Amino acid sequence: MVYSIAVDGPAGAGKSTVSKIVAKRLGIEYIDTGAMYRAFTLKLINENIGANDLESLKNILKKTEIDFINGHIYLDGKSVDKEIRENNVTERVSDISTIEIVREKLVDLQRNIAKNKSVIMDGRDIGTNVLKDSKYKFYLNASLDIRAKRRYEEIKDKGLSFEEIKKDINLRDEKDKNRLVSPLKKAKDAHEIDSSYMSTEEVVDYIIKYIEKEGN
Repeated sequence: MVYSIAVDGPAGAGKSTVSKIVAKRLGIEYIDTGAMYRAFTLKLINENIGANDLESLKNILKKTEIDFINGHIYLDGKSVDKEIRENNVTERVSDISTIEIVREKLVDLQRNIAKNKSVIMDGRDIGTNVLKDSKYKFYLNASLDIRAKRRYEEIKDKGLSFEEIKKDINLRDEKDKNRLVSPLKKAKDAHEIDSSYMSTEEVVDYIIKYIEKEGN
């Protein structure tokens, strides 16, 4: 059976963790769309191209290929799993991801990937834009405090306080919800899951059971 699964939600809701496990359980490819924007941001940094240089952006977009193979992200044929998580990429990716021509190119890449294989994608506009015709759409949410706590546990060794992380996530939420291009919002036909008091495995089981039920 061919799957096209969309998972949206705010930062820290557990989208990536859940989607990776669902992909493994179903034997399909996990597509981290946020990582794709990080990969392109990395390329711009390496090429020393600024967000306002639209002409250079157009040219480099024509020569950019991003794909996922066995859970690893490849930029122009090279694995960049570690490089895209560096701070210099994190600091710039939000600004790069709001540029319309960048989103158009990456959404086109995402749709092409979904045409060729079974996928589960997570991001901010998968159900509303990228895979808007998908039969399986989920909006994974959790309270701000819970999301901040989860992120704090992940990166507490980097010296950031809980309050700093909470403030950062709140700012990211506002930016994602209010951006002009493909803002974060729940698709009308998406199934919302509040993961505040659910374990990762409980969310995964819920999604798989829902898919199996709807697929019958």
